[in-house]
Formats: sequence, structure tokens, C-alpha cells
Amino acid sequence: MQTIMVVEDEHSIALLLKVYLEHAGFAVQVATDGEEALSKFPEVNPALVLLDLMLSGKDGWAVLDEIRQQSSCPVIMVTARGAVEDRLEGFKQGADDYIPKPFDPDEVIARVKAVLRRPACLVEPEHVQFGSLIVNFTSRTVSIKGRTINFAPRDWKLLAFLVRHPNQVFTRDRLLDHIWGVDYDGCDRAVDVSVKRIRHSLQDWPVSEGEILTVRGTGYLLHVFSNNTE
Repeated sequence: MQTIMVVEDEHSIALLLKVYLEHAGFAVQVATDGEEALSKFPEVNPALVLLDLMLSGKDGWAVLDEIRQQSSCPVIMVTARGAVEDRLEGFKQGADDYIPKPFDPDEVIARVKAVLRRPACLVEPEHVQFGSLIVNFTSRTVSIKGRTINFAPRDWKLLAFLVRHPNQVFTRDRLLDHIWGVDYDGCDRAVDVSVKRIRHSLQDWPVSEGEILTVRGTGYLLHVFSNNTE
């Protein structure tokens, strides 16, 4: 049974969604604010998150950003802010769909099922291993030959993105948009500096197993020969 996490601070709305989702055959976990959602997320490992935008403490944008740093779990924004610019911002930040309030519960269920049918919505593995390199998305840790390596938050986010897409070339602009955000107004040298730090941290990873390659005039890719997931 797939689990849906409902992040909603209005009790009546959270209860309504829970009832309809359970009737549709889903298990449901409810979080009433952003901090609770992020603390529950690794343990629950939901198939999909229904995320309210207007939350106390960490708002929906902050929650979405932190989820995207550790997972490709689909997220549907559910919010009273239904203006076109809000919807576009949601998609830019990585939301998979956007449902304005007030909503029809049956439409929510239909959209949840539609998003879960997309090929990209496969359950993400807990970790990926390339030879002696192990990247754990749940604990956000990296180890080589059993030795844990610490990364700054943005370097971790960049490495995790490359690990999720091995042997694919990404331009500096694409990496800037995904890791630094579409509103970042600095130069693309930030990507080069981050890659340099990551390479230094991975210096004990044998090149016979993989490495981050520079594609001249384009960007970077994580070149690997094989992988194991769990």
C-alpha cells in the first residue's frame, strides 16, 4: 500500500484529504507544519506529498526545497494561492502538480493517481553504490571504502543530483537552476568551484569505478561503470 503524506495546518482539510485518500486505498500520514513534515519524511518515505503552501514556521516553499535536496518524491502543492505566477513558481521549484483551494476531493484523488502513474514516480532507492562509493539519500551521507565524508549542503545537493543521473551530461546553466535556484544571479563559476570541492572530497574513489568528468564547453557528468541500489 502506497503512503501519501498530507502537510496541512487546517485540521478540517487534513481530515477531509485523509478520509478520501484512505477510501481510495492509500495509507496516510499527516503533518501539521513544515518542521513536522521534514522530520517525518525520511521515516515515512511517502510515495507522494500533498503540500500546503501557507504553513506556520517553514512554509511550503522551504519544505519543497528541502525535500528536493534529498528525494525525487512527487509533490503536489495544495494552496489558496492559485494565481498563475504562484503556479509557475511551484513548477520552477520542483512541484509535480498544483491544486488551488477550494478543491474537489475527487479531483485531488484523480491527480494523485495521475502523478503516481508517471514513469518518473518510481520509489527512490535508499542509497546508490558505485564501487566503493556509497551515497545514502535517506541519511544524506557519503562514504568511500567505509569512511564517511562530510559535504557542505550545496555540494551535497549537487553531488546527489549527479548521482541520481549517472552518465548524463548537464550544462552549467541547468545545474545552476536546479541547485542554486532560478533566481540566482551569480556567475556559473559557482558550479566549477563546487565541483572542484567535490572532486577533492572524492579523491580516494578509484577512477576505475567512476569520476566527475568535465565536458568541454558544456558542463559536467558523473561517469560510472556500474551501480547497486537498495
